[in-house]
Amino acid sequence: MRCFFHLVNDHEEIVDNSGIEVHDLESAKAQALLAITELRQEIGAEIEDWSGWRLDIVCPRGRLLHSLMLNNTVH
Repeated sequence: MRCFFHLVNDHEEIVDNSGIEVHDLESAKAQALLAITELRQEIGAEIEDWSGWRLDIVCPRGRLLHSLMLNNTVH
């Protein structure tokens, strides 16, 4: 199944137009956590930087499959 990972807050949306193929939703969640770790390394690990942001996992039809709040997943 193809999943897309959109970064979203109350004012902005950074849309993933490519997506990736995963076996199931659990694989998509694992990939989302990996992406968050990579973002933290690239952009910064300060909790304030992530306040209000989430990573939405979306199917090709645009249906929300799962959402992760970034400030809850960044340590």
